[in-house]
Amino acid sequence: MTTPPIRARRILETCIYAEDLEAAREFYTRVLGLEVHAEQKSRHIFFRVGEGMFLVFKPSATRAGMTVPVPLGSHGCTGEGHVAFAAEEDELEIWRARLAELDVKIESEVDWPQGGKSIYFRDPAGNSVELATPRLWGLE
Repeated sequence: MTTPPIRARRILETCIYAEDLEAAREFYTRVLGLEVHAEQKSRHIFFRVGEGMFLVFKPSATRAGMTVPVPLGSHGCTGEGHVAFAAEEDELEIWRARLAELDVKIESEVDWPQGGKSIYFRDPAGNSVELATPRLWGLE
């Protein structure tokens, strides 16, 4: 018997890593206006973003695995990660002003050849954070 074709429909959650969770919490709530959905101070913070979740894990705490309420495998990484949040093109100027007001240095801005625009900056853990118009991926 052959399994019928199936594919993932959307990203439900994505994760980056930061040792200093308090700095991550402050950054993502203050700079991007994200709402904390849940947190375990020594292990992780979960933020709601639209219909999905953005997770920040402390890698040294998650490498040993965890039980919530069932055992999960260990995970974690080292080094800088990347996350992109959707922004409308007419919001980009407001985002530039907000980042400047909060002393968040913009590393680069890109007008993509296929359409779309991106603004790149760093979180306190060194992760690359991007505000991008969905047109970058041919999405409206």
